Amino acid sequence: MRWFVCLLAALLSLSGCTRIDPPEELGELVVGVRKASTLFAPKTPDSRDAGDTTGFDHDLIEAFGTALGLKVRYVTAADPAALLKLLRDGKVHFVASLPVVTEEAAGLLLSPPIRAAKPLLVRHIDALSPSSLDDLPGRTVEVIAGTPQAASLQSLPEGGRPLVTERRDIDSVALLERVANRSSELAAADSDSFQVAVNFFPDLAVASELPGEIKFAWGFADKGDRALYERARGFIEHITRDGTLARVHDRYFGHISRVAALDIAKFLERRVTLLPSYRREFVAAQEVTGIDWRLLAALAYQESHWDPLATSPTGVRGMMMLTEDTADQLRVTNRLDASQSIQAGSRYLADLIAQLPISVDEPDRTWLALAAYNLGMGHLNGARYFAGVLKRDPDSWYDMKQVLPLLARPEYYSRLKSGRARGGEAVILVENVRTYFDVLSRFEPPLKFTLIPPFKRQ
Repeated sequence: MRWFVCLLAALLSLSGCTRIDPPEELGELVVGVRKASTLFAPKTPDSRDAGDTTGFDHDLIEAFGTALGLKVRYVTAADPAALLKLLRDGKVHFVASLPVVTEEAAGLLLSPPIRAAKPLLVRHIDALSPSSLDDLPGRTVEVIAGTPQAASLQSLPEGGRPLVTERRDIDSVALLERVANRSSELAAADSDSFQVAVNFFPDLAVASELPGEIKFAWGFADKGDRALYERARGFIEHITRDGTLARVHDRYFGHISRVAALDIAKFLERRVTLLPSYRREFVAAQEVTGIDWRLLAALAYQESHWDPLATSPTGVRGMMMLTEDTADQLRVTNRLDASQSIQAGSRYLADLIAQLPISVDEPDRTWLALAAYNLGMGHLNGARYFAGVLKRDPDSWYDMKQVLPLLARPEYYSRLKSGRARGGEAVILVENVRTYFDVLSRFEPPLKFTLIPPFKRQ
């Protein structure tokens, strides 16, 4: 790792440039982010269009900005080395999601880690896998420049080193997509990025683990605003203690390992063969309810695999698997009619979203409503009650998905008027829908206009 320490020393040495004013004087917090980043790890906004962008890093940075009482402005860079140059030139107050290669990097102050992952070597599922790192000579590995994975590969003995191609202006998912479509033989990426990518490209497989662990932190210049660094350090320590960091991590990474690769492959196939027949109905449902049509389609797939004639042993039927009572309430005359089922199921979900207390923010509001879609609002409210008893947050999906399985245990459900429920099944439904929604969000365009906007806390 000596090369990285030298790089930091050079980049962060006094350069004679005018440094950025402190955030309070400037009236904004200026943060350096990767221009190319994965959808979830993180999805960061372009500095010219930060409107509705969300993502792991984005949510944490915005929360820090709120704690400081400042708006955030983002400056983009192509790779970690370019991020460090922003610090050297005094263009930003700090840089986000910097991969930590060494604990004592010259000229750099690091926050406590916000995320950790394993470095992986990834192959196509049909490609010959190296049995060990000793098999890498003669193989070609693509890696994002300036990352710990790149450093790990370059640190291998010269005779045992693969041909390493370092890439810039590409995110980890796009890097792994090149392996999936056989444009690249092998790629080195972190484990979170792999888990995200394999939900889009199920032909990916882990070839081997690379040594060590990758930690991600916020980076500050040691000759910059020390007070800001201390406030950031305190902020991350606080959100680690109170569970906020874990909740945000779960929001973007907690569901990504739920669905097996074979099931993803089947889903992607049916997206091509079945979804086109019903896309118009889902879009029409969004126009009425304001709920993203791709989320409605994801829910329908989880419920029926887009089979309008689906029937369960418990009597729920149709594309959205409606009970007879729910269908009657929504004036559905034929549960096996795909159009009626999609419209009714969508309206039912919208009603459940509206029933939740105003204190529940998105996206937790939608995830909790999906659980109620499976269980019923009575059972969800029972779980919310127990969340309070157990000192958990009833407005947080991260907390509630740990409480819901308790509804199947007699020491809990016997105390509820609503009785026993299979809360674990509701958790599985929500997590699977989240995964299918992620996949559809990557491959299907959003509807740009709705008659009714989605719920927003006032």
